[in-house]
Amino acid sequence: MSEYLLLRLEAPLMSFGGVAVDNRGVEMPLPAVSMMTGLLGNALGLRRQDFTELNALQSRLRFVVRMDHSGFSLTDFQTADLNKSDHGWTTRGEVESRDGGAGTYAGKHIRYRDFHADRSALLALWLEPAQQEPELAQLQEAVREPRRPLFIGRKPCLPSTYLDAGIVEAANPLDALATRPVKSPDSSAQVTVFQQLPADAAPQPGDLRVSGHRIWENQVHGGEQRWRESPFEQKHDS
Repeated sequence: MSEYLLLRLEAPLMSFGGVAVDNRGVEMPLPAVSMMTGLLGNALGLRRQDFTELNALQSRLRFVVRMDHSGFSLTDFQTADLNKSDHGWTTRGEVESRDGGAGTYAGKHIRYRDFHADRSALLALWLEPAQQEPELAQLQEAVREPRRPLFIGRKPCLPSTYLDAGIVEAANPLDALATRPVKSPDSSAQVTVFQQLPADAAPQPGDLRVSGHRIWENQVHGGEQRWRESPFEQKHDS
């Protein structure tokens, strides 16, 4: 038996962002390991500059995803007129200024951002190796009482429910997911599970490629993950 931390990702809008091209922020069907590293790192109070800790956490994270309710996708058209003198708030109680010269902010900033709407997913997460810090219990505590506000992908994507769904003991990740009922408004909908494939797994039609890893010291993408979808059988919430 092994321990798994169950995390509920649910929000009116969430972002499983992929590699941005020009002014288009695209979506992926699944949360990348880099996104989960950022979410948990934020809960632990890590900063972007703490790349040693973030790289170490990312290398240990393992999880499977049960998609209880897929919702739908939408694209947000965004415009902003920014100036160097604009300041932003932070949860550190410090005013955040903008870098670059005044010419950097000439003209309006126009971009498109894709989002998942009305989505609910359950993750069964574990760590390899398990006996290092942070351990699962420390991640659970951080999610329960995060050092900073948590968001699912992008800052506007605030969760609509508690992320922590408990730590369970189970023979495997799928059995861990089965300890929690499916949350879906449609009891007839097909619920699926996505499992990450090892690097040497033989490819099959329908396998998903997700831009997963991040090189945190350079803030660039550092590799893909392959995922495979399979049906999940369980009773829905009544």
